[in-house]
Amino acid sequence: MKKIDLTTNHDVIGIYHTLDFSDVRTKYHDKGTVYAFNVLDEVIVTGYFIKLAAFRHLRDLQRQGDKDFPYKYSVKQASNILKFAKIAPNVDTGEPTKLMDWQEFIMTQLIGWRTLDGGKRFSRAIVSVSRGQGKTYLMAILQGYSYLIETMGLENQDFLVASINFKQTNKLFGYIKSMLRKIIETEPFKSYAKEVDLSIQTDQIIMKNTNNVMRAISHESGQYDSFHFTTAVVDEIGEITSRDKISKIISGQVKVKNRQFIQISTSYPNPTVPFHEDQKMVQQAMEQDWNRDADSYLGLIWAQDSLDETFKPETWVKSNPLLTLESEREVLLQGLTDKRDSDLLAGTISDFQNKNLNMWLQESTNSFLKLSDVSMAIVDRLDIYQRQVYIGYDYSMFSDNTAVAFVYPYLDSKGHKRWHVEQHSFIPWEKAGSIEAKEKQDGINYRELEKLGYCTITSHPQGLINDDQVYQWLLNYVEDNALDVVFFGYDAWGATPAIKQLEINTSWNLMAIRQRTSELKDPTKFLQSAFVEGSISRLDDKIMEKALLNAQIVEDKIGIQVDKAKATLKIDVVDAIIDALYQGMIHFEEYSDVNDPEKKIGRMTSAEVEAWFNDPESGLLGDIDDF
Repeated sequence: MKKIDLTTNHDVIGIYHTLDFSDVRTKYHDKGTVYAFNVLDEVIVTGYFIKLAAFRHLRDLQRQGDKDFPYKYSVKQASNILKFAKIAPNVDTGEPTKLMDWQEFIMTQLIGWRTLDGGKRFSRAIVSVSRGQGKTYLMAILQGYSYLIETMGLENQDFLVASINFKQTNKLFGYIKSMLRKIIETEPFKSYAKEVDLSIQTDQIIMKNTNNVMRAISHESGQYDSFHFTTAVVDEIGEITSRDKISKIISGQVKVKNRQFIQISTSYPNPTVPFHEDQKMVQQAMEQDWNRDADSYLGLIWAQDSLDETFKPETWVKSNPLLTLESEREVLLQGLTDKRDSDLLAGTISDFQNKNLNMWLQESTNSFLKLSDVSMAIVDRLDIYQRQVYIGYDYSMFSDNTAVAFVYPYLDSKGHKRWHVEQHSFIPWEKAGSIEAKEKQDGINYRELEKLGYCTITSHPQGLINDDQVYQWLLNYVEDNALDVVFFGYDAWGATPAIKQLEINTSWNLMAIRQRTSELKDPTKFLQSAFVEGSISRLDDKIMEKALLNAQIVEDKIGIQVDKAKATLKIDVVDAIIDALYQGMIHFEEYSDVNDPEKKIGRMTSAEVEAWFNDPESGLLGDIDDF
């Protein structure tokens, strides 16, 4: 199959029209596939994420039978879940609610795609849509189906319903209980319920004769140990800041054949949470059509494509698909418009953008950068070999990371001034107790990122920062890439043995920078403006990204600097970048150190000085006729 990569151009529709899907269109007429074609034929309006999901579905239908693709699409299984939905009552009306096309797409994707041995393909799934779109009803149908239908002939199956706290958990669980009570009033479920001795209790639903149990357990309590959930549904997971308890659910499912873990939520103000990281991972998986690394992950996300659409009600159907329902459209649109306008007046428009448009953003008014600005700066790579570089150094010993930042100024093909930033962090774990605990505390997979070259976990036996390790790594990095170090800025409080060794053994221009607003205001503002204006680039480095999004602006009468909201949030990388920009921001100015001939000579090796001295263009030798 043709290798397709949408990570840079995002032109799903353009690529779709270059491919031949006529065989798929002829063979498949189920609800899920019809919806996918309608999305890509632009019969209905959707955002980028759903276009990706539709495209992935059609491409996967094409690659069935490939040896590196051990999955199949069962039209029968897809049909079965929709048949069940037709008899599952909406507890508000007491009668089943006809599913809309996008809701049918969710169901068919979750249930229709199977492994070759018959289990569900998608062991992990994300379903995200704006508030008030009927997520609870859909998940109740899904859990009801899984519990009543998929357990037939099986015993000792565990099921989970969870949310952030007891109240939220009970809301979803109560909906499921009410739905099941209605369903088992009619045949054949009435007889089946009697056969398995189904009992609907306060905090669980149990088939006493088979010991199949659906449990309501809040994330707050986190009592997920020892359970092996067949289907686990966690609502409002976007508010959860740590993977610690969620990992218990996932690890318990490892040996369950037909497992499925479904995460449901709208967007939240904090984009550094695991739910958003999972969204980005699934997005990348869908964009890299050729890559099979995340074939068991599903992402179905109805969201706006841009914050600009806050003022374009005609686009709100992207995040509010209920707007396509004629009977709901007028009331829902008016309600959304009123909410937007009232939030605008109250200065809380971010709440509308989060919950009603399903957009991620930084809500805090003192946030240093927006998620969109940080994301837009990502590039695949920049050739740094033999480039001039400004280095910033933020030292720590215990819980904070030690960060080294590299700022590379350059002119692009159009002659525009640009800055490329990279970083390398050294990770202590003494305070946390272990690197595993440190990862959980920071919400960063350091061991994986070490493999990618973004960090080094300290070699110190007690988990402290190893100065010799930092010093040697830095020298090797500069030497291996033949970098011309123009400037090295460091925290005035960080005069460590590593700094002393650099002073003795290098000719670098080292400067201690006092970490106060009067000193930092200009490089801090420069860094912020560079991201907003798009004159800065970075790699897809999770350590840097987290630091940029954690940083908040602190202001006094003298100036500004960055800080963090709480101790466990890491901004070391940002501090290091700002130290590097102390001089790096004026690289192209005439008064910059880089343009000072004396400073230039000071950075040269003895061989470079000799070559420069003997070069007639240097002007030092002059012309022999002058004597």
